Amino acid sequence: MIHLHFTAADLARVRFAASPLTETVASLRALAAGSRGRHLHRPWIDRFAERASRLRKRDLDLLRALVRPAGYIPDFLVPPPGRRSPSFADALAQVADADPEAVAKELAHLAAHRVAQQGPGCERRQALLQALVDRPDAGIGPISEAIEAYHRVAIAPHWPRIDALLNDDIAYRLDALADGGVDRMMNNLHPSVTYADQTLTIAKYYEGHADCGGRGLLLVPCAFAWPDVLVRTAQPESPSVSYSPRGLGRLWGEHSEQPDSALAGVLGQTRAALLAQLDLPMSTSQAATQMALSAPTLSVHLQALRAAGLLSSRRAGRQVLYSRTALGDQLLSEAGRRSGA
Repeated sequence: MIHLHFTAADLARVRFAASPLTETVASLRALAAGSRGRHLHRPWIDRFAERASRLRKRDLDLLRALVRPAGYIPDFLVPPPGRRSPSFADALAQVADADPEAVAKELAHLAAHRVAQQGPGCERRQALLQALVDRPDAGIGPISEAIEAYHRVAIAPHWPRIDALLNDDIAYRLDALADGGVDRMMNNLHPSVTYADQTLTIAKYYEGHADCGGRGLLLVPCAFAWPDVLVRTAQPESPSVSYSPRGLGRLWGEHSEQPDSALAGVLGQTRAALLAQLDLPMSTSQAATQMALSAPTLSVHLQALRAAGLLSSRRAGRQVLYSRTALGDQLLSEAGRRSGA
């Protein structure tokens, strides 16, 4: 068990962020454990297998040594986001700026970690990690380059949908906070997370205690954290907890590129496809990326569907998120039923 102890000042500094770097790093764990039954991400694993040849083998070997199927993940790989929605480039710059001495210490800990180093190839991984420990200032560059190349192939093509899911979760948690306070929000994060007596307890294979010490807590929904919870307690930053967002099962659902012809005949091809796409709340820019259209063009279609009562909108920070209404769901479902009859 890990126990994070709060003060009143910490509770006043609880915040959320959606991190493309955290998703990238956590996806390496899902990829490594894919053959061990993490079936929820199987569609993504299969898609990545089709693109893996675009990556250099030495980069994948390095990343697989850094992020193991279980156990410790070096803290410098998942720096806490400074704002709610950082760009991948900004997050990667934090990795590149990591203190070489801290990096060396964390890599040495990883090389000796009994859980992380289980499985074949242990000696080879440890030798690779030791080479980085011996020259951490020279090793951070290759690590950053490997992460960037991997992100471009594995995560960037899917980021609009992932980001939409994460922001939908954040909106849900903030509603829970408004309705029931910190207790309700914290106790609904994940089955292995409980909150009582100003202590957040996370079920883990080891025992640990950490005082937030007025630094607050960063909550990071992370699709690839599933089914685990990732915890970071390194000082001086705020402790962070990465948990699976609600509705994760919708993430890899298949979407027909050609919507039902009858529905397209009524709404038009683009609007029918857009209606099918918005099973997750998305901003104009997210939906435009998914649909390969310009944001101004897509905005016209979004407003038309909203005026017809098929979409609803709500503000989340600086973004306006659109999602299907019950009427939109019913229309799409009925069209699908009739086309299959």
